[in-house]
Amino acid sequence: MAFWVFGYGSLLWNPGFTPVRQVKARLRDYHRSFCMLSIHHRGSEEDPGLVLALDTQAGAQCTGVAFQVADEEIDRVHAQLRERELVSSAYYEDTVELVCDDGDKIPALAYIINRDHVQYCQFDLEKQAQIIAQAVGGRGPNTEYLFNTAAHLTELGIKDADMSWLVTRVRALTAT
Repeated sequence: MAFWVFGYGSLLWNPGFTPVRQVKARLRDYHRSFCMLSIHHRGSEEDPGLVLALDTQAGAQCTGVAFQVADEEIDRVHAQLRERELVSSAYYEDTVELVCDDGDKIPALAYIINRDHVQYCQFDLEKQAQIIAQAVGGRGPNTEYLFNTAAHLTELGIKDADMSWLVTRVRALTAT
């Protein structure tokens, strides 16, 4: 059985492995949201940034990419993803059912926000923009995360109104 990983944020532009195959896919009853404080990769404990997470929402859907991992790479990729995504236990791993454009269903590994974790947050878009515009973490500026993710969503033909608004607002906030 093939091993798939669902990318909806930074995995879109930095999966950390070379997929055998990738297909656009949707996850029902979840949405992509800047609902996780980043204290490692895109911010610090003193000045957290924000990163995307899958957050439950009945009736919603999150469109992203399903990446198929080569059979001989499964153990290495899985360990690498766990090290990257489970650094603070704000995410949990789950197998979800993705629906492809052709109607095929794919079971895939996904990283989902733990709503009971201290890093879970809910801010309005303006507050999100303010945080993203200034935060920097171990993997670089929070703006880079936003801009790369938005660019890849656009390349894939995936519309995300909140992401578009955030890009425009953060560009305005960081203009010199």
